[in-house]
Amino acid sequence: MSETPARGADLTQARNLVTSIPGPRSQELMARKRAAVSNAIGTTMPVFAEAAFGGVIRDVDGNTLIDLGSGIAVTGVGNANPRVVAAVSAQLEAFTHTCFMITPYDGYVEVAEKLNQLTPGDFDKRSALFNSGSEAVENAVKIARSYTGKTAVVAFDHAYHGRTNLTLALTAKNQPYKSGFGPFASDIYRAPLSYPFRDGNRTGAEAAKIAISQIEKQVGAENLAAIIIEPIQGEGGFIVPAEGFLPALAAWATENGVVFIADEVQTGFARTGAMFASELFGIEPDLIVTAKGIAGGLPLSAVTGRAEIMDAPQTGGLGGTYGGNPLACAAALASIDAFEQDGLIEAAQRIEQQITSAFLAAQTTDARIGDVRGRGAMIAIEFVNPETGEPDAALTGAIAKAAHNQGVIVLTCGTYGNVIRFLPPLTISEELLAEGLSIVLDALANA
Repeated sequence: MSETPARGADLTQARNLVTSIPGPRSQELMARKRAAVSNAIGTTMPVFAEAAFGGVIRDVDGNTLIDLGSGIAVTGVGNANPRVVAAVSAQLEAFTHTCFMITPYDGYVEVAEKLNQLTPGDFDKRSALFNSGSEAVENAVKIARSYTGKTAVVAFDHAYHGRTNLTLALTAKNQPYKSGFGPFASDIYRAPLSYPFRDGNRTGAEAAKIAISQIEKQVGAENLAAIIIEPIQGEGGFIVPAEGFLPALAAWATENGVVFIADEVQTGFARTGAMFASELFGIEPDLIVTAKGIAGGLPLSAVTGRAEIMDAPQTGGLGGTYGGNPLACAAALASIDAFEQDGLIEAAQRIEQQITSAFLAAQTTDARIGDVRGRGAMIAIEFVNPETGEPDAALTGAIAKAAHNQGVIVLTCGTYGNVIRFLPPLTISEELLAEGLSIVLDALANA
């Protein structure tokens, strides 16, 4: 690291490579990582960050990289956002922790009030704050079980809900998430998702009918506490369900006394061109789970929902030592200000147009681009064998590696490992994004 701390705000918003990737200092640190850190902790890029700001990250060798991943959809307001830095710095000087369950503070209450106001649904709401998306998902399930007095939970094909025991039971993908970690929490069931690219001409209503029939036959509404679903799937491949699928599921849940939980950990906070993806589909979840983009890079998550459901657990039934930490709450309030006042929802919509137009144009001459999908600044490209339509994970990996070598951070995902996902910060400039996309398209052409 530098002798004096690097300031993210000093970074020019431009890619600049001064060494190969990885450079010598990153290689030295990677050797130290291998000696000190569990091998089970992997990394996407073989470089170590020194500073970051907006849409770029500078590594310890002085290379400045284009960030099209936002730390997996976390730094939507841009890395080291000035609003967030100022708010956290001020809170840091006041106090860092008291535990809200011991000596509460107004920041926690203000975040809860904001979430109750911003999330979909014109009804009385309550919120509870936690540390991670996984923790919030677990608590949403706890709340639903307490409210309904039932225990079964249904998740969907291709789902990703976290890495804890219960959330791994909800998660669909075996490698690298589930293998070797069982047995998992019980009374968890899986239903088929609407996946338009691989469903043919099936409508959302038809896909919902299939899923509901399976739920009724294999679980039974009388046993079912909750349905949990990502409105647009994240790790599963940014799968956007066909129109009508989510409303049909939500309506069935309401009719049958089942809590409908929307996992908006990745889709929340302007990421999809709306404050929450549920808005795009016209649904009002009973409970909504948020994390990632909520606090500009600080660890915070929440469950927000109908007051009568959120208040069902006994006093003391929810909580945690660090949940709603005052620094994270300050960051969240500053981030929400940025989303609301800095035009970031509109920015996400512009990013969608820029990414999709680039890859739809390329698709006209390259049949390896099987599907271009997503909403806002959450766009995925699914790569396939052009002759068979089968997933092409090898091509996807080669494109990502070539982009990394050229200083562009991109992430892969999907059940079949054949999807590149774009999650740029909403503050990224059109010019910087265009350069990043051009490098990825060149990597595809040369793969």
